[in-house]
Order: sequence, then structure tokens, then C-alpha cells
Amino acid sequence: MRGPVACVGETMALLVPSGPLPLEEAPHVSVTAAGAESNVACTLAGLGHSAAWVSAVGDDPFGRVVTRTLAERGVDVSGVRVDPDRPTGLLAKDPRPSGSTVHYYRSGSAASALGPDTADTPAVRGAGLVHLSGITPALSPACGALAERLLTGPAPPVSFDVNHRARLWPPGRAAGRLLELARLADVVLVGRDEAEELWGTATAPQVRALLPEVPRLVVKDAERGATEFSGERAVHVPSPAVEVVEPVGAGDAFAAGYLAGGLRGLDTAGRLRLGHLCAGRVLRVVGDLAAPPRDGQGEAVLVEPHERRGDRAPAQPAPAGEREEEPWRTQRGKA
Repeated sequence: MRGPVACVGETMALLVPSGPLPLEEAPHVSVTAAGAESNVACTLAGLGHSAAWVSAVGDDPFGRVVTRTLAERGVDVSGVRVDPDRPTGLLAKDPRPSGSTVHYYRSGSAASALGPDTADTPAVRGAGLVHLSGITPALSPACGALAERLLTGPAPPVSFDVNHRARLWPPGRAAGRLLELARLADVVLVGRDEAEELWGTATAPQVRALLPEVPRLVVKDAERGATEFSGERAVHVPSPAVEVVEPVGAGDAFAAGYLAGGLRGLDTAGRLRLGHLCAGRVLRVVGDLAAPPRDGQGEAVLVEPHERRGDRAPAQPAPAGEREEEPWRTQRGKA
């Protein structure tokens, strides 16, 4: 790979009560960062890979908190533009006994004004892989044009996490648009449940039938596991048992682990297992991020199949003599 992974998308300032109280009753509130693409960048950096976050923030304290937080986690923020006219988006978490509610304040944000020219910045053009999600095209027409440019222009290969957020889309718009964009990507990650909600596909093979030309398609099915489709080949790796504390951020951690597995040259099963390992760490904590495995940690998970516990189906092996190509090398229609 000739450059870092460039993760493109909005990250907001996250306001969280310092204790388990409703937001309006909390005497203190902490400010940190929250965003799908930056979560991937942080996890990749924590795993020892070069990762950049490409976006825009306002010229305000919240924007400075966001960029500082990501830089402290080892993410390259040199590709972040500071917008003097638009604010940094905000996300407030309101904990309640019945569950947390989140409130978004992102309309007209700096990141929502990102456009196709972002694809021409050095941070993107110099990347070895670009990662974005379906959140970005939902933010504005300009962001939609950016997503399409990244997927069709002379850019590095693109990983696309569908990451459907219904509240961001006009009624009836998300399904068709996300399908169009997914069909352009080199790597697609999608939850089986969100694919069913969007496209009516009830099983992983049905998702593959809808996206037959995507070089690498990963369908995640929560506690059941994940399946990678490549050509006519399908490999399924079950999820390890995890006691879930909070699910937020686990999908981003899985994406980062899976991509890191590709960067390390792991085979399909190894990529999926590293994705599960990273997701499991986030599932065990409150918050979007968890410390990724250090060197040497989780080696048993990568080498020793989960099915040795005796309660899972094994991953499907590659046909005899088949050698996998590097996962991110395919660039369909790109110069």
C-alpha cells in the first residue's frame, strides 16, 4: 500500500454528562468527539496503521476539541479544513433509566459543506485506501457529490460502510441511493438487518445477489457472525460470545479491524476474526471506542477458529491451491 487509510466524513463534538444523570440535571458535561469514519481512523491508528481523518470543522472550540482528540489518538488531521463561516456539528447524549437518547445539531455544519473537491486534496489522493460511510451522502447534496466522486473518480480503492441512518434521509430516498453507491465500491460492509430494512434482503446470500459485482462484500449479522463474499467464494466466521455493555461504535470497530486485517495480509477468515475482536472490545465498554488489541494480543483468535468451542459452524475454506489477492488492490473503473 502506498499511503495511509483516509477516512472521510463528519465528526461531531460529543456532549456527555459526567455521571449517569439526565442531561438537564447533570452538573458537569464532558466534551469529546464522535463520528463513524473517525472511529475507524482511531481504531486503525490504535492497531498501528497509518490513518488520516479528512473532513471540516468550524473555527470554534468544539472543532478544536475534535481535532485535538483525534490527533491525540494518533490520527493524521492535516487534511481537516477549518471553516470560518460554519459551526462544528454537535451530538448530545442524554442518559435515562429507559436508555440513552441522542440529540443531533448538525444541520448547516462545516462538514455538511464538504464537496467533490475534497477528493482532490493531498490527504485523499495520497491515500492507499479511502473509507467512507452512508452517513456522508445523507448530510447534503454536496456531500452526496463527494461520495460519488470518491467512488467513481481517479481515487484510491474505496471501502464503503452502508451505515444507514434513517433520520438523516428524506422519506423513500435512502434505499436506492445507498444501493447505487454500494455498487461502486471496492469493499462494502453492511449489516444483514440494515440490508433487510433498506432492500428487503433477509439473508447474506440475498445481499450478495443484489451486489454481485462488488469485489469484496462483508455482511455482518450481529451475534451470528460475518460473511465475506469475493467472486463466487463465501467465507463465514461466527462471532465470539461477548457480554454486551453498549453496542454503539461496534460496527466501526469491526470495519477497522477487518481493514487492518487486509493491510496485514491476513486471509479472509483472519480479516473477519480481527474485525470481531475489535468489535468485541467496544461492545464491552460504554462509548464509541475501546483500546484495540496490542501486538500479540488476540493471536489465538486469529489463528484458532472460534468453532473449536464446539457450538459454531466452521469458516468455509478456500478451494485447494487458491491464492487470495491483496484485498484492496481492485479498482474498478479507476485510473
